[in-house]
Amino acid sequence: MEKLIKIKVEESVFFIKAGAPLSELLRQFPQETKPILFRSNGQLLDLNHPADQERELSLIFPGDPQALEVLRHSAAHLLAHAVTDLFPGIQVGIGPAVENGFYYDFLRPTPFTPEDLEAIEKRMKEIVSLDQPIKRLVVNKEEAISIFQERGQELKLELIQEKGGSEVSLYQQGDFIDFCLGPHLPSTRYIQHFKLLSVSGAYWKGNEKGPQLQRIYGTAFFSQKELEDYLNFLEEAKKRDHRLLGQELELYSTSEDLGGGLVIWHPKGAIIRHEIETFWKEEHLKDGYEFIYSPHIAKLDLWKKSGHTEFYEAMFPPLEFEGFKYQLKPMNCPFHIVAYKSRQRSYRELPLRWAELGTVYRYERSGVLHGLLRVRGFTQDDAHIFCRGEQLEEEIKRVINLAIKLFQAFGFEDYRIYLATRPEKYVGRLEDWDKAEMALEEALKHTGLSYQVDKGEGVFYGPKIDIKIKDAIGRLWQCTTVQLDFNLAERFDLSYVGEDGSFHRPYMIHRALLGSMERFFGVLIEHYKGSFPLWLAPVQMIILPIADRHEAYAKKIQEVFKAQGLRVQVDYSREKVNKKIRQAELQKIPLMAIVGDKEVSNDSLSLRIHGRGDLGQVSLKDLLPRVKELVENKSLQINL
Repeated sequence: MEKLIKIKVEESVFFIKAGAPLSELLRQFPQETKPILFRSNGQLLDLNHPADQERELSLIFPGDPQALEVLRHSAAHLLAHAVTDLFPGIQVGIGPAVENGFYYDFLRPTPFTPEDLEAIEKRMKEIVSLDQPIKRLVVNKEEAISIFQERGQELKLELIQEKGGSEVSLYQQGDFIDFCLGPHLPSTRYIQHFKLLSVSGAYWKGNEKGPQLQRIYGTAFFSQKELEDYLNFLEEAKKRDHRLLGQELELYSTSEDLGGGLVIWHPKGAIIRHEIETFWKEEHLKDGYEFIYSPHIAKLDLWKKSGHTEFYEAMFPPLEFEGFKYQLKPMNCPFHIVAYKSRQRSYRELPLRWAELGTVYRYERSGVLHGLLRVRGFTQDDAHIFCRGEQLEEEIKRVINLAIKLFQAFGFEDYRIYLATRPEKYVGRLEDWDKAEMALEEALKHTGLSYQVDKGEGVFYGPKIDIKIKDAIGRLWQCTTVQLDFNLAERFDLSYVGEDGSFHRPYMIHRALLGSMERFFGVLIEHYKGSFPLWLAPVQMIILPIADRHEAYAKKIQEVFKAQGLRVQVDYSREKVNKKIRQAELQKIPLMAIVGDKEVSNDSLSLRIHGRGDLGQVSLKDLLPRVKELVENKSLQINL
């Protein structure tokens, strides 16, 4: 007698033959409501997963976020299928779904060309039209090895040897087979809306000593509209690329002569950085911070004591001279701790809020370096707060409020906030963790901002709050971190004398608000597409004399504005004024003042605003205070 398995789907109960695919259940549902996956106890299952035990199932349809991830994983297999069809003998690596798409790695001596990508995409569409079922096969390890030996897939054999158990999960569509845990969509026809995007280099298993692979990236969606919207988003993001705008606007540069991941700020970028740092310092002073300056290197023993040599991998090799080893600093915190320990502290001194724009150095692999967003030398807007337990909540409130104030001044109004709590493995006392987590959460509640609790996602030495800002095209950028640290306070035996005359351990808070000057500048460039608000613009106004005889008047206006601390240039080129306007627009200068005979005679100028056009004649006497007020108020819009 056949064994039947009881399966509950939503509110209905069914009995299905043991070993039969779960897709048999779909006979019970109308055609238009059929799902593409099942979920069982949080795990996604293929429709052809065997009925192996009594289960409760929920139905997964294309709108589910997890379904999109499965679609993209299936699209990665489709990509590998097409590539192996077109390039016989090619070695295939791995092909996961990733944020916003998928990729697959290939070992091939000849680089893929744009024409190759077109041919691959065409072959993918042909396979989709064949509606080939995507089947899960479970075989023993020896059989799996035999299958891939026969196909000459050395990279897959290596993965099976390392990761395969006594039974190995494979997926097959047509004559393509892959080593994979799944799950996948029912057939290739579900992968309708996709696009291959680019090719880059990748090392096998991330090891620089391993084979150099070619990684083909793509994206996929369940509808053509979603795909087109995303491709339009990519086009807009490309126009905002800070690496291109940084070069066009002469803001910064990197050079292999200098070394990868090291940044030179050019005068225009440097003046923006000056404005950011000046504002940052002013706001910190208002909020009760004091400043610290620390060296760029310290004895290696300091980093051993802090635990960085043991736990932190992104450190450059140490330097050695006069019999001592020194380390380029990857963090500022040990220096602030040394300053704290320079004498015995009293409860009356706390909280201590010490801030530093400290430049740190981290060894990032060359393959992950990316403009200003991933560098090897950068300046953190760092601070450490040493406080008593009863001061924790108030201090965290202050940090969050200061972060929001800074973000709003730079034009960021939309945030995502995450509270990460105690992980399974942690250091410190449980009661300290509970007090710290409660203080972090109460501070967040007090702000009235919505937040998400990431249970168990804190680092081993303390809970934290992360704030991500949303830019003009909807991307989230990690900036602010507020991190409690129970580790360093113990390692360095920090203490203060309490009211009771006994020694107590202070709470230590690490915090960065903007993150780093380099990365935040990259985000600003892309957020504003290089068209910075007036208070940040490297050149706030350019004066365009129509003819040589108007240059003296232009120079006079420049001097008047510069005397008020405004950044004004004169275009002395012999070009026609229309070309001067075009050049000023390309340089994204907020204000353009055209001066000719009429303007000289009535002490005025003809004003244009970048991207908006001509505002007509404005008297110099009226314009100067209005521009100065916009700059002083850090206005994000030019309302004249």
